[in-house]
Amino acid sequence: MILIHEFGHYAVAKLLGVRVEQFAIGFGKRLVGFRKGETDYRINAIPLGGYVKMSGENPMDRHTDDPREFLNHSRWHRFLIAIAGPAMNILLAIVLLAGVFFVHPEYAPSDDDPAIVGSVKPDSPAAKIGVQAGDRITKIDGIENPNWEEVLNKDAINVNQPLHVIIQRGTTTFEKDVVPQPVTVNQIGSSGWFPSEPIIVGTLEPDLPAAKAGIKLGDKIIAVDGRPLVSMLDLVDTLQANKTHPLDLTVERGGETLHFAVQPVLTTIPGTSQGNDWLSSFLRKIGLMRSQAQPEQQRYRIGFIGAPAPAKVERLSLGEAFSRSVSENKNNSVLLLELVGKLVQRKVSLKTVSGPIGIAQMTGQAAQAKGWAPLLILTCLISLNLGIFNLLPIPIMDGGVILLLFIETLMRRDISLPVKERIYQAAFVFLVLFAIIVIFNDISKLGAGLP
Repeated sequence: MILIHEFGHYAVAKLLGVRVEQFAIGFGKRLVGFRKGETDYRINAIPLGGYVKMSGENPMDRHTDDPREFLNHSRWHRFLIAIAGPAMNILLAIVLLAGVFFVHPEYAPSDDDPAIVGSVKPDSPAAKIGVQAGDRITKIDGIENPNWEEVLNKDAINVNQPLHVIIQRGTTTFEKDVVPQPVTVNQIGSSGWFPSEPIIVGTLEPDLPAAKAGIKLGDKIIAVDGRPLVSMLDLVDTLQANKTHPLDLTVERGGETLHFAVQPVLTTIPGTSQGNDWLSSFLRKIGLMRSQAQPEQQRYRIGFIGAPAPAKVERLSLGEAFSRSVSENKNNSVLLLELVGKLVQRKVSLKTVSGPIGIAQMTGQAAQAKGWAPLLILTCLISLNLGIFNLLPIPIMDGGVILLLFIETLMRRDISLPVKERIYQAAFVFLVLFAIIVIFNDISKLGAGLP
């Protein structure tokens, strides 16, 4: 993605007659590379980005009247060179996602469904405003008739911020404000409401009631004592409420509907240790990890772990795939800009931002997932993030260059080189500090997840 980004700058600069001195992946000392013509193509020691060095681009460089120097080109040329990198990243996100939609589009069954509540976590923000299973969210934060993807996205970026919602229950509606609470080490928001989900048996424990009753892997549990089930949480709550009373489970298997009598048993859920290895101890000592030991619990269970619902697959034509990709990337861009705005306003924790370590973890998970689509979709998201982030009006970044060009156009003269030099120095310090904070957050989250 960095290669694609820098190639955008490189190609437009060459096309417009600007001398390119270096095309580099990474920063710092040159490790390997080759020179062709006037350009040194190189891989550097610090693999945290890349750059295209053009003659006369840096205000601190010695400048001449050479027409091939960057600053001697028109503002229009400089604008085209600056915007080419982010544009390539956004284009890459659109092309890759269109390819996924065209070849093998998979997505969660609930993503496009109307936001009908399947389950509500006890004592959650949704439970506190009276939301119940079966309610429909007809409006959230100005979005009419949202699907579940839109609802959960709004939750995620509005931590501790009230969201105005309209809830429909039968023929009546009511309006409330729900305040998502931070969850997980990334401190994303959650209101505690979830879509309906099929209960599919993924793993069976041989000595517990479900296996003994004859339930098999892949069975779909649709009701208990004749009452339809809407989610795994619904089943868990039912088991805790009924304790050891026998239950009649209605199960779908291969087109047949079967009934099984099961009697939940009280089992002990082992507690989690706080981690006594040297790394855990060190991270706690320097304050990067809190003790997260959890006591053992007793739960009524029948002995199985649910499997994820099968993904929806909907093959699209090339035109439809491209159109949907543009729409998805547009929605993701709006969501990203909204998140950036909330970060600036300090309404969202910086822990929602992931750096190199967090990206490496997500990439590893995507690579281990079934099929190639998860990794390509993650690539699209990161490429889009890279393109949008580089368009932010931060000097040194492409967006900062564009901002200065806009200011110079309004002034009808160039900003003096000493002033540009000070601006770039301040921006460099800001970016270094930001990188340190993000990497520190990654390490903190890694430590919090060790137990």
